[in-house]
Amino acid sequence: MNKQEVAARICEGGVIPVIRASSHEEALAVIDAIAAGGITTIEVTMTVPKAVELIAMLTKEREDLLIGAGSVLDPETARECIAAGAQFIVSPATNFDTIVYCNEAEIAIMPGALTPTEVVNAWDAGADFIKVFPADSMGGAKYLKSLKAPLPQIKLIPTGGVSQSTAADFIKAGAEAVGVGADLVDIKAIREGRAGDITAAAKKYLEIVREARGLVE
Repeated sequence: MNKQEVAARICEGGVIPVIRASSHEEALAVIDAIAAGGITTIEVTMTVPKAVELIAMLTKEREDLLIGAGSVLDPETARECIAAGAQFIVSPATNFDTIVYCNEAEIAIMPGALTPTEVVNAWDAGADFIKVFPADSMGGAKYLKSLKAPLPQIKLIPTGGVSQSTAADFIKAGAEAVGVGADLVDIKAIREGRAGDITAAAKKYLEIVREARGLVE
């Protein structure tokens, strides 16, 4: 799958679960529960213990999933993740060297930015998407809509505080997709044996995105 196909799949799915867990076992359990609900794009953050090894495992054993690496702060980490099989790279901030490296490697890159200047600078540097983070702290969907008005060409993916009650507003405001953390990646539910709740939430998120895009009759 080339870079353009990866970007298209990210947009098509519309939901990117941001995986944070204290062990591989918990991470795998929550990923399985999310995938059972139909979401196939997964962001494994570098905060997961031995995250690069987990990415390598997933890309080898779960060909049905699109696996990306999150919380990547520098090109060295990006290089390790890509070597392990990561198909896209996400960061909470913008590191221009990382953007350059990912473009050279022909891997989709999604740096974090917040202000209009940061967003434009990251886009002009070659980002495929801009992770608007933390989106909720700046006013949520209203802020995203304000960004899109003068910058309709820039592909924005809000992350931070996205929930079932706000996801539709973000999509309607112009988001290509939404990054979702604890509202979907519920490690407590895994620990309590409630994986089914996560699967149900995943299905609900996909339904919300489809309805917001006007794809439900």
